Amino acid sequence: MFKKNANTAPEATFKETWQKGDWATKLSFIIMGISQLKNKQWLKGLIFLISEVAFLVWFFYSGISAISLLSSLGKIKKLTRVFDEKQGIWVTKQPDSSMVILLFGIVSIILIILLLILYYVSLKSTRHLYALNRDGKHIPSTKEDLATLLDSRLHQLLMFLPLAGIFAFTVTPTIYMITMAFTNFNQYHPIGFSWTGLQSFGQILTGDMAGTFFPVLGWTLIWAVAATATTFLFGVLLGLLIESKGIKFRGFFRTLFVVVFAVPQFVSLLMMSMFWDNAGPVNSWLQRMNWISQPIRFLQDPNLAKITVIVTNMWIGIPVTMLIATAIIQNLPQDQIEAAKMDGANPFQVFRSITFPQILFVMGPSLIQQFIGNINNFNVIFLLTGGGPLNSKFYQAGSTDLLVTWLYKLTMQSVPDYNIAAALGIIIFVISAIFSLLTYRRTNAFKEG
Repeated sequence: MFKKNANTAPEATFKETWQKGDWATKLSFIIMGISQLKNKQWLKGLIFLISEVAFLVWFFYSGISAISLLSSLGKIKKLTRVFDEKQGIWVTKQPDSSMVILLFGIVSIILIILLLILYYVSLKSTRHLYALNRDGKHIPSTKEDLATLLDSRLHQLLMFLPLAGIFAFTVTPTIYMITMAFTNFNQYHPIGFSWTGLQSFGQILTGDMAGTFFPVLGWTLIWAVAATATTFLFGVLLGLLIESKGIKFRGFFRTLFVVVFAVPQFVSLLMMSMFWDNAGPVNSWLQRMNWISQPIRFLQDPNLAKITVIVTNMWIGIPVTMLIATAIIQNLPQDQIEAAKMDGANPFQVFRSITFPQILFVMGPSLIQQFIGNINNFNVIFLLTGGGPLNSKFYQAGSTDLLVTWLYKLTMQSVPDYNIAAALGIIIFVISAIFSLLTYRRTNAFKEG
């Protein structure tokens, strides 16, 4: 049997701690760290106490103001001329910077939440100290507490900085960008903007943007399915071909395709853009052979451009699938394949009943990841066609634009619509999350553990 830690005491309830604790314990419910300082846990007590004092100073100095302005995002929304009675002249007041107000408001709410979490941790520590005192057990010193950080609580120490970084540089900016979807931060309100609720979503789904959103969404899904299916199927077939009996120089062929994958994607895409150009090698060769009289508009015709980007993506994506499929094929149970052949199964039947299901079993989760990646595949579209050709029926989008490239154009072009872009980002996330959850739970890899 395991021995219990000498410092482990039956935990008291918060109610008991408040009712039966000494003056320091009761005061710790209001001022963090008092109980720890009384029990000579100096470092922990000072951290709690200084954190609360610093929070209160900040809260009364600027926190209240930041939170109060969050509801209106500033009083002055546009340039305003007012008469300055002291100077006796008319002056122009700049609009309040709603971006700064929104950022400070969000940070203020996050700081309050963090303080509440720290307060709960402080109460748990106070309750534990009360239980130790109640049962007459040893109270760890600061040195002993620090020693546990390198022993039983080492995982907490190692996770602190990564979690703090994720919270500061991922969670906070994400929340900030999400809130913009509920404002009118656009070309008409570039500095001072207001809360507008779900108007941006309504504009995308049923308003002026619907004529652009649904065609772009449809093409995005077609692109994602076609790009994922073609790279997977041809990658698997290529892997089977290389691993077939009688094929020589397998290492050479693998290396040849790996080189394609090893070249930086943006270099390959920019070269392919020149390759498919009206004056590029393809059209020049076809005209030289007198097979065409006019250049084929691979990147200028809307339908041809869509086919071209799918074909070009195969050049980039097939080597990746080929490498994965090759590794799986090399580890397939050969006894099953040999038994099937002895029973009279032809190569196609072996592939359909044994090889392909086992490859799909292993690559199922990866296929879902590739599909979601293709929904957000910015590089192929932007570097190859730039989203073009232009479509006069769309708002700031071209015929080959995906939702993610349209989002980019909504923020980076001369007439930015940040609120629409933020709402579009949320919609893309919802689509990706729902698809991932529904499909992943249906894969054999998930069902079998």
